[in-house]
Amino acid sequence: MLKWSEMKRSRDTILAVWPVYKPLHGMWFMQELVDKDDLTPKWRDRFVPAENDSVRSDHYPDRDAAIAAADALNPTLRNGLPISDPDRRRSIELKIDKAVQAKRRLQDEEALMLAEAIRRHAGDPRPDAASLQLAAEAEPYRQDLADQLSAMPYLSIAQVGWEDGRWREHLLLYKDGKGAWTKPYTAGEKAATTSERAKIANGYDLSGSAHWGKTKARIRQILLPRANQLLQLASVQRLLAEAFARGERVLVSNGIVFWYEEEGGIGWQVKETGSTNDSEGATLWREGTIRSTNHGRLVILPYVKEDGEKVRGHTRNGPGDGRAMPRHPDHYVDIPFSLYSGDLMIGLFGELPYE
Repeated sequence: MLKWSEMKRSRDTILAVWPVYKPLHGMWFMQELVDKDDLTPKWRDRFVPAENDSVRSDHYPDRDAAIAAADALNPTLRNGLPISDPDRRRSIELKIDKAVQAKRRLQDEEALMLAEAIRRHAGDPRPDAASLQLAAEAEPYRQDLADQLSAMPYLSIAQVGWEDGRWREHLLLYKDGKGAWTKPYTAGEKAATTSERAKIANGYDLSGSAHWGKTKARIRQILLPRANQLLQLASVQRLLAEAFARGERVLVSNGIVFWYEEEGGIGWQVKETGSTNDSEGATLWREGTIRSTNHGRLVILPYVKEDGEKVRGHTRNGPGDGRAMPRHPDHYVDIPFSLYSGDLMIGLFGELPYE
């Protein structure tokens, strides 16, 4: 039996923790960010001591419980860092912020995309279990599949074998071009991940097995017109009016930016967050400002480089957009921004009806 006291990792310096979902197991597993001295810290699966010096994985049944555990532990880990040199400590803290922010932003974005995928198909007919066309070998999973299609009728791939709160088997069913479902295929980590991504991608008529970064970029393009419709909601108008009264002019949530444009009396409009080679994955500089010298549709948020240099945000156009219309130098603006939780945008999108 593996003993905790014999594991070398028990003596490593842990900088932070954050959970990830593992579809093959249907649970959230904590990962830990390990100090590598002068090298970039690395994420790895977290194990914790159990009874009789044994070892177990640090896992949770749902995202809320896992994030609550991470949020409770991370301040303790940061305060306990065995680093006395202030410059090195600041450098490590920047690396921690960068790593955790990247994971949090990724999960918030995918949560929004999933919620929207489900809403896009809220009016779709739900097949009853008896009407499903199944291969004979898939018959034992008829009700399991029907339950999943009741929530997500757009699925073209589904993992089946869930029973009594856990995966008893790891199997995949595929929907063929005629609407029938195949025999079960054994699922490994990669296939289970594909089926999990399909819960998002299939909702936008995209594939869960395609390049995930490109798939999400396409979904962002699909969602932008929806984001513009938010300005018509009374609740959003009230939110923005209250923000304006507090002096806020740029509100950011889940990659969507509400931007108040003074020039020309335009008022509130919707932009997107973007990135540059330097800002990609960098630590967000929450106190920084955005210098807007043009009317670009993308907002690069202020960030901090790993060497501690603070970089002001800016606006620009994306690839293929052409040059952003410049502002007159008299109209250059330096604007602070307010960061809102990703849940805000999920809730606001939920108020938009689908035709």
